[in-house]
Formats: sequence, C-alpha cells, structure tokens
Amino acid sequence: MGDAVFVPLTSYQERPEPEMLSRARVLRLELQRRRTVRYFSERPVPREIIEECLLSAGTAPSGANLQPWRFVVVSNPEEKRKIRAAAEKGEDEFYHRRAPKEWLEALAPIGTDEHKPFLETAPYLITIFAINQSQLPDGRTVKNYYVTGSVGIAAGLLIAAVHHAGLVSLTHTPGPMGFLNTILERPAFERPFLILVVGYPAPDAVVPKITKKPLEEIALFM
Repeated sequence: MGDAVFVPLTSYQERPEPEMLSRARVLRLELQRRRTVRYFSERPVPREIIEECLLSAGTAPSGANLQPWRFVVVSNPEEKRKIRAAAEKGEDEFYHRRAPKEWLEALAPIGTDEHKPFLETAPYLITIFAINQSQLPDGRTVKNYYVTGSVGIAAGLLIAAVHHAGLVSLTHTPGPMGFLNTILERPAFERPFLILVVGYPAPDAVVPKITKKPLEEIALFM
C-alpha cells in the first residue's frame, strides 16, 4: 500500500434496520420538499450558515482525496452586478442565436429566459470551480483525476446542505463561464463549474409545476 497510513473506522454507527429505513424515508421526504427557486428575497443570511454548508460540501469523496474544488462566495453587490451583466450577455446570445429549437422547447415548461435578476437579488452567489491540478505538501504539482465527478458530488452535497439549513438555491450555468475567472481573479487551472444562488425565497416566489420520475423509471435492481 506504499506510504498509506490507515486508522480505525470510528465514525460509522450501525443502526437497526427499521431505524435505517425510517431515517432513509425521513431524508427522502426532506429532499422531496427541495425546489429550485428563481425568485429570491434580499433578506440577509448569516455567513456562519453558509460556512457550515460549505464544510458539508467539503466532505464529498474525490479522486485520490485531492478535493479538486474551490468555492468562491460572492456577496458584494458590485461583484454580483458584474456577474449578472456578463451572464446575461452570454444568455442573450444563447437564447436568441445559439440554442437549438429542441432545447428551447424543453426549457419552455420551466419558464426561463436570458434575464437573471436573481444574480443580484440573492444575498450569496457560491461560484464553484473545478481545479485541474493540486500542489502536494512536498511542493510538487500533480494533475487531478475524476475532477468533474468529484466536484459534481460536492455540489450535490452543498445543495442538500443549503436546503437542510432552511434556505433555497438555484443552479446556474451560464455559457460560456470564463468571465468568472476574470471577475473573481481565479487562475486558468480553475474551471468554472456552476453558480449556486443561495438565499431566502421571495414572499411571492412561485415555482414551475413539475414532477419527478418514480423509482421504476430511474433505477434497476438486478
């Protein structure tokens, strides 16, 4: 095993199967209440809540435990304004010139367009970057592996943590996203993955009427 160092597994807690089922069902019901929201309140959110959610995201597994993610939390109104302006410029190009007809038809029930006011209204924009390389303790720079999958898992845990804390979120992936490197002064080896918009819902917030696929359509037992 080379230079690997192992310690006893002390964090695992075995539970009776009825309790396991109950806990799984409670979590499922909790997550089924989660909705993607596009109408945010300007109501401030304590930074400590965001920090706890980020620490939850940081527990995600990753290739060789290199943890190839960077969370840049934006709350400054001027920086949010810059991000909105750049994002809407790209989104206007997408919706009116680049998007295939089929994709626009798929988006129609969701009601999205090139206007992204939530990028300024919400108290936090958590920009997630995927890091292509890491520096080891001995100073060597190494390539990160399984970056997209690792960062995707971390993003999923962050979304769940934000919901569990009592906030709402929106995953936003404007294309292209290179402007985030410029505005947030991130190096080229950090690739923008998504913007997670976080805050309280507006008092009059609405969401699309949608359904999720049932178990038999998303899973196979063999």
